Amino acid sequence: MPARRWILLVVGLVVAVAAVAGVVVWVSRSSAQPVGAPGSVSPSTPPVDLVYERLTGPDRTVVRAGDAVVAVFTDQARTALVNGTARTFAEPQATTSKVNTTAWVRLLPQPWQVGAEHTPWFTEWFAHARTDTSPDVLEVATEYLIDAPDQTDAQGVRYRGDASFGPVKSTGAGRSEQSDFYDYLGIPWDFPDGPHEQPDKSRYGSVDCSGFIRLVFGYRLGYPLLGTNTKGPGLPRRAFAIADSGPGVQLVPNTYRRATDYATLQPGDLVFFEVEDDPQTLDHVGIYLGLDDHAHHRFISSRERINGPTLGDLAGTSLLDDGGHYSTAWRAARRV
Repeated sequence: MPARRWILLVVGLVVAVAAVAGVVVWVSRSSAQPVGAPGSVSPSTPPVDLVYERLTGPDRTVVRAGDAVVAVFTDQARTALVNGTARTFAEPQATTSKVNTTAWVRLLPQPWQVGAEHTPWFTEWFAHARTDTSPDVLEVATEYLIDAPDQTDAQGVRYRGDASFGPVKSTGAGRSEQSDFYDYLGIPWDFPDGPHEQPDKSRYGSVDCSGFIRLVFGYRLGYPLLGTNTKGPGLPRRAFAIADSGPGVQLVPNTYRRATDYATLQPGDLVFFEVEDDPQTLDHVGIYLGLDDHAHHRFISSRERINGPTLGDLAGTSLLDDGGHYSTAWRAARRV
């Protein structure tokens, strides 16, 4: 992707590359676990009973082992936060910052409800989730960053690897939006709410911001997807529709002003921005990753100027709290 690599070569003179000998590492996992994390109890320490606590803002069930938070389940949402093995997410070509986290974001088989911890399905699911190290929402999202390696399935469909944002516009000024997950994959798709879509060959390997969300949550992790922007049992197509009528729970409502409700967020939440001309329309969406190693709130999204998914700081920092382009454009958040 010449345009993307040209940007990187220029900005590389300014951004310090943290990778050793130029080798890029997107995800690294530490064998050490944080105190109180699943599986971290010393053989000489008696097992700590799990306590299920109800909190509000949003309504949720927090699972604790002593003073340690083991998991968080939010009413109406399928995304669950489970604390486990420490990992690091990085994109050294685009930022010197990293996100070190013990958070693993998993999808529940159904939206959380009060008392679900007493149901048979949850007992089985939670026992597996606490030791599961397969790619979760956060790791899957980073599998589309700059120079991420390609991988194909048994049918020869490339389902992961460096993604672009979209083809260059006919005017030559910028790149086109409207690349959905099936364009990246290069396969047709039948949606349950009616549309049958054929991939655009010029958009192969591309996802716009909402297409990226649908690729990660939907195609890769099985969240239902809609072909339209109407309310229904799944993720709508556009960013504004996901924010306004998407599934899950609204964490930060859009008041048409800069949002600053950082304490409400947890990794895996969707964050929405107003970055284009219409101040009434939310036109960009990303996935919140958590605090980086400089204590800033960092997210990942697919963008036109860097030509694809990034958690980096080229052509705008990936931060919610630094006063930059995206920070001042942050308007809303949702937990799906």
